Amino acid sequence: MKKLLYKFIFYKLMDWKIVGLENAEVKKCILVVMPHTSNHDFYIGLFTRGISGLQMNFVAKKELFRFPFGFYFRNVGGEPLDRSGGLNKVDAIAAIFERKEVFRLAVAPEGTRKKMNEIKTGFYFIALKAKVPILPVAFDWGKKEVNLGEPFYPTGNYEADYQILKKHYNGVLGKIPENGIKL
Repeated sequence: MKKLLYKFIFYKLMDWKIVGLENAEVKKCILVVMPHTSNHDFYIGLFTRGISGLQMNFVAKKELFRFPFGFYFRNVGGEPLDRSGGLNKVDAIAAIFERKEVFRLAVAPEGTRKKMNEIKTGFYFIALKAKVPILPVAFDWGKKEVNLGEPFYPTGNYEADYQILKKHYNGVLGKIPENGIKL
């Protein structure tokens, strides 16, 4: 019932579409979601998750998963990040990938909704360490389209891989276009 409601709101009332769900067989990956220029991106992600039926995850500091919010954050795909024991973020998140059978980690590499000149690279090094593909996801407010690209495994050559990644976002407009990164 909830999925039907999501589809009605997303497709009919909002006039959005989702392209590229054929990559649903990828059980572990980094979903690189860009551009992230508005708080409105959050519900676009929730609708995409609800309509596709795919488990999509995020990480946050473990303190956010305490009562009373822990149940909600876990229910919407959250995973507490425990960096105790000397683990850095990359190692801690790679360890989560090892433990899980299905883990599609959604990240917004801008790290903020404000204007940025370059993306943060942590997602890339997590994918390398965890040996999982990167799957580009564009929230295109100009076309009203969520576009899931083709997954690719990082090679260790960030500059070359970045050229592959940024092709997916050519011409994509964020909700607040002036806050988007020029790729």
